[in-house]
Amino acid sequence: MRDELSIRKYHTDDYSYCRDLWLELTQYHQQIYDDNSIGGDDPASGFDNHLEDYGLESLWVAEYNNRIVAVIGLIVSGSSAEVEPIIVNKLYRNKGIGKELLQFMINHVTNEGINYLSIKPVARNAEAIKIFHEIGFTTLGHIELFMSLKEDEIKKWRSEIKIHDLAFRF
Repeated sequence: MRDELSIRKYHTDDYSYCRDLWLELTQYHQQIYDDNSIGGDDPASGFDNHLEDYGLESLWVAEYNNRIVAVIGLIVSGSSAEVEPIIVNKLYRNKGIGKELLQFMINHVTNEGINYLSIKPVARNAEAIKIFHEIGFTTLGHIELFMSLKEDEIKKWRSEIKIHDLAFRF
C-alpha cells in the first residue's frame, strides 16, 4: 500500500472529491448520532465553509492508486495547530491511510516549529478516538461541554462516559 499512497497539497481540481468526502463524514455523524439534521439542508456545504474560513492552502489530499481517498486539514494559530478535518473514504478505511495522513501532518507541523497539535473527534466516534490515541493523542487539553435545552433532545444522548468521576452524556 505504501508505494501506491501519495499525499499532496489540495488543488482546486480536487474540490468535488473533497466535498463528497465531507458529505460522507457528515452522513456518518448523522448515523452515529441518529440525527439527520446534522449538516443542515446541504450536508456537504461544511466543506465550502471550511474553504472559506481557512483557505485551500490548509488542506492536503491522499491519493491511492491515483484516486483521492482522503483529505486532511490544518488550522494553525501561533505555535498551536488543529487537525481539521481528517476524512478517509469508507471504502479505504482500515488500510492505514488515516494513520499515514496524521503522521505526515505530525512531521509537517514539527518541521514548522509548532508546539502543540490537537484533534477534536466527535464524542461518539470511538473508532477515530482509538486510532488518534494509538498515534499519540493521549493528552486531554479541552473538553467541550454543552446542554440540550429541549427536553426531547436529552433522550437522544447516551450517558455512559465518565470523566473525573462525573457522568456525561455523549
